Amino acid sequence: MQRLEHWTFRVLEIVMVALLAAMTLMVLGNVVLRYVFDSGLVVSEELSRFLFVWLTFTGAVVVARENMHLGVETLVAMLGRRGRVACLVLSDLITVLCCVVFFWGTWQQAEINATFYAPVTGISMLWVYGIGFFSSAGIGLIACARLWRAATGRLSDDEIAAFAGELTAEAAKLKEQMP
Repeated sequence: MQRLEHWTFRVLEIVMVALLAAMTLMVLGNVVLRYVFDSGLVVSEELSRFLFVWLTFTGAVVVARENMHLGVETLVAMLGRRGRVACLVLSDLITVLCCVVFFWGTWQQAEINATFYAPVTGISMLWVYGIGFFSSAGIGLIACARLWRAATGRLSDDEIAAFAGELTAEAAKLKEQMP
């Protein structure tokens, strides 16, 4: 299962690199076309905005797995293990609630977005805003899995330390090896 998770997130990271590269090439190409050839591709502006939305929401899922979203680490770091676990559980419960609301809102807007089309490309706006399904489901599943590990007592010390903003044992080793 961990192997599948690793490769899934590796693919997501590659997709993010591809999205960023495509976005960069479209914007750079458009700048060159405008200033050198006095022309441009209108489609590149629209597509780069759409890719930015997908990049942002895909990145949110990847970052959620690595527990790198903003948190109140200063407060949590002062707590003991039980306090940290309680804060982690509370945080994940709120996260799951937000993901449910976000998924439901995306669901409610899906029919409307499916009938609106982008002015230049003609792409259904559901393809743009539908990323809310992926993002809310991905982050929600990550939070639910962590809640399950907390309920069954399988949270590792490294996971709790990462939640508190501390270096994990693996990260500390890497830091020691750096010159």
